[in-house]
Amino acid sequence: MRIRVSLGLLVGIATAATGCAQQPVARMQSAAAAPPPTIDSLAYGQPATLPSQPALMMTTHAPARAPAATPLAYAPAAPEGPYTLDSGDRLRIVVFGQDGLTNSYAVDASGHIAMPLIGSVSARGETTDELSSRIGDKLRQGFIREPHVAVEVESYRPFFILGEVTQPGQYPYVANMTAETAVAIAGGFAPRAFRQTVIVNRFVNDQQVRMTVPVTYPLRPGDTVNVQERWF
Repeated sequence: MRIRVSLGLLVGIATAATGCAQQPVARMQSAAAAPPPTIDSLAYGQPATLPSQPALMMTTHAPARAPAATPLAYAPAAPEGPYTLDSGDRLRIVVFGQDGLTNSYAVDASGHIAMPLIGSVSARGETTDELSSRIGDKLRQGFIREPHVAVEVESYRPFFILGEVTQPGQYPYVANMTAETAVAIAGGFAPRAFRQTVIVNRFVNDQQVRMTVPVTYPLRPGDTVNVQERWF
């Protein structure tokens, strides 16, 4: 009787120990078998990952867009204003009632004209009206009491053209000419010329302005036109 009780007691103790030993294993297997996070859990704020794993971050990238094609742009043109005189201009100066002073005068390299009685007069950067007033002021200084002076441009200073043209060089300015007219005077475009735009260098208020302009752009005396070479 004692042997049976002892055996039963031993069997019961062994069974309880086996159950206790298997319970943590089952829990570990259950934890290991936990399903991975779903998209819904990520979207609605539920735990996204196991504690031992780094959090998953989702970022949205906008599709890359190709840069839009931009139209051909021109540099701003130099401000237009009244024509100003410079070296190379030839002037017709009329002093009414004074045949000895009425004559044609060339603006020299220093920007002056030389007249009888009053000598050298600065003309560079002056309009024809400003120059006539300057001459009149000098004549009033002991020469003519009330002088009446008129100044007009007899011939303009030349323009210059270089680059991809047949005959680059210096040419007389023609009234109302454009960059395209200048190219025609220089013998036309060379085979490698870029024909849509040209570069024009111009002096404005004693400062040189560089502009990229279409071939229809109007030129002024003294401008330098540069026809560029095309790349293809």
